[in-house]
Amino acid sequence: MLTIAHLSDTHLDHDPRSAERTTRVMDYLHHLARPVDAILITGDIADHGQVSEYELAAELFASPHPVLVCPGNHDVRDAYRRGLLGETGGGDRPINSRHDLAGATFLLADSSVPGRADGHLDEETMTWLRDQLTSTAADVPVFVAFHHPPVALHHPVIDDSRLLPADPLADLLADHPQVAAVLTGHFHTAAASTFAGRPLRIAPGVVSTLRMPWEGDGPLTDEQQPPGVAFHVYDDTGLLTTHYRVVV
Repeated sequence: MLTIAHLSDTHLDHDPRSAERTTRVMDYLHHLARPVDAILITGDIADHGQVSEYELAAELFASPHPVLVCPGNHDVRDAYRRGLLGETGGGDRPINSRHDLAGATFLLADSSVPGRADGHLDEETMTWLRDQLTSTAADVPVFVAFHHPPVALHHPVIDDSRLLPADPLADLLADHPQVAAVLTGHFHTAAASTFAGRPLRIAPGVVSTLRMPWEGDGPLTDEQQPPGVAFHVYDDTGLLTTHYRVVV
């Protein structure tokens, strides 16, 4: 059995509020009765894309558990590389990474588009995903993670900045049945759907919670709700179960 703690959208800046909420979630995960196999953080790590924000993220994300991170639309690739990854090369190229752990493979793709809020998997990233999936044994479960959800989630604002086009990714996943789930962020609220016949799970936001249209008038996001985390449990039968928690 594999257990993944999934959080997203920390939006770290120099306001202590975002750091406190991120620290609260990480402390909660570090004091679980049984450790998780991985902590997955699906983008919008920094709010302004400054190196100092990523240096803060590196401190707050320090953990005895594997921590897997990918960028979101608020992230700036060069600063992300320098402040969070400790890398000096790569510039504005997509930040894609593979992690093999606990009997599974995690493919973290960069769906950000520099200077824009919407998501896209460019040719370099799609080629990388195709190569990684082709090189992974058919009996190894693969979790594909990136920032922007690839389906509409029925919000008049956030849906405009989802992953587009999504069909090329759906076609790629159709050729690789070992993909167990697609895991994203960006939405700032817990959600579950399907994509290309696979479970699609969206992490709740750490910094805030998106208000849905049926919740009435008010600001776009609710900053009073506590931060959240998703626990994805993948069992020996190939079933994925997700539990959502708020961290008070």
